Amino acid sequence: MIISARNQLKGKIESIQEGAVNAVVVLKTSGGEVISATISMSAVKELELAGGREAIAVIKSTEVMTGVGDLKISARNQLDGEILKVEDGAVNAIVTLKTNAGSLISSTISRSAVKELGLAAGVKAKAVIKSTSVMIAVE
Repeated sequence: MIISARNQLKGKIESIQEGAVNAVVVLKTSGGEVISATISMSAVKELELAGGREAIAVIKSTEVMTGVGDLKISARNQLDGEILKVEDGAVNAIVTLKTNAGSLISSTISRSAVKELGLAAGVKAKAVIKSTSVMIAVE
């Protein structure tokens, strides 16, 4: 599978909480990060997802928020780490964060947000991702 989504975290499915229409799939990466994805029950069945199955959490960089400090928000996925680099564009910047477990997460955010948050290499930050923004892929 070759896709344009920058963030692809490999791991094993730890659990699946099934609902009438959607399910919450919890994937644990080899580094120990836990990623929650809310996907349809039909996708769970079509992909034959089950506990212990290897899978990939796929997240577009435009769906990743970057925060600093103690965040009290509803997003299930908050990965602590440190900013490795900030690549400035005309309007947006690409922020690369190395999580405490060693994964690289890219986020595309506005240049004004980068400035307001004081984001630069070496700054402690969090990658924040709503579970509805996480896709699950299998090979």
